[in-house]
Amino acid sequence: MSVLETAPGPARRAWRSPAVRMSALAALAALVACADLFAGRGVTGQGVRAVLLGTGDPLAEHIVLQLRLPRLLVALVAGASLGVAGLVLQSALRNPLAGPEVTGVTPGAVLGAVAATGLGLAGWDSPTAVVVAACLGGFAGAALLWLLAGRDKGDPEQTAVYGVLVSAVLAGLTAVVLLVAPGELGSVVQWLIGSTEGRVWQHWHLLWPWAALWGAAAWLLAAPLTLLRCGDEQASAAGLDPGRGRAAALVCAVALTAGAVSAVGALGFVGLLVPHLALAVFGADLRIALPGAALLGAVVVCGADAAAQLLSRLLVVALDADRLTLPVGALTTFVGAGLLLAVARRRTDER
Repeated sequence: MSVLETAPGPARRAWRSPAVRMSALAALAALVACADLFAGRGVTGQGVRAVLLGTGDPLAEHIVLQLRLPRLLVALVAGASLGVAGLVLQSALRNPLAGPEVTGVTPGAVLGAVAATGLGLAGWDSPTAVVVAACLGGFAGAALLWLLAGRDKGDPEQTAVYGVLVSAVLAGLTAVVLLVAPGELGSVVQWLIGSTEGRVWQHWHLLWPWAALWGAAAWLLAAPLTLLRCGDEQASAAGLDPGRGRAAALVCAVALTAGAVSAVGALGFVGLLVPHLALAVFGADLRIALPGAALLGAVVVCGADAAAQLLSRLLVVALDADRLTLPVGALTTFVGAGLLLAVARRRTDER
């Protein structure tokens, strides 16, 4: 029995309030952000505190303010973008497995970034060009899914099948690009796995306005998305054109995913699992669940980044290595796959 179930009636009623849950989640996000800021190498915890108090040495100030802080902020916003994008996709397609990773959106954005890098048009250190390339790739992946689905866009099962097919094709094309330009492998592996390493203020200045714009657009679509979750017939009866509503939702989801991918690469399972947590915590009202998904996504990615940095430090000591960095995408994929497998087995046992 949980603590909340044994708590007095007023405490239970207070916890049911969306405002209380959102405030608790915001506090958790702040704690995770502090952990991420203190988790890196090069500056001790005391050194970080000294910098925050304005008494740190120049080297510590550079590491904390020019490297750790923008990395932290990019992780928060990228996680929020993926959380919202996943919930929008799952609502528009009426499919609980319709994350950006399996609908062609993330693979398309990765392909765009990798292809632009292979052609010498972009690079990991040129965020603007990467954003453009990732957006073009993400929209191309979504458009391919849209064309293949045809009249079955309202069929969740058929759309899921086409999404997996499109994702596999785009992943294959990415492998072809790497074979054609093998010299670029080192610079694009971060996009393939997902990493916050080396994020600087330029990435932050490009990412946050993009995420704010499309996140606001997604929130304004909360009512149409709620109707689409009920089915095309119900949406049509309420006066909504399902095709146009779904297209608008996909544009928002693709834009949010492409922005996140251009900044941190393909973080596995974030956009797939975070929406389920948001609906479980905040309920089916998307006006509340969408901001909740943003906060949960930020907490997940930032927490994973802090854990990845701490594990990297432990592995360096355990393996006696000079430098070893665990990509945050590897951690989110590993944990996300484990959670998905556990949920699938639990549902199978319940049957």
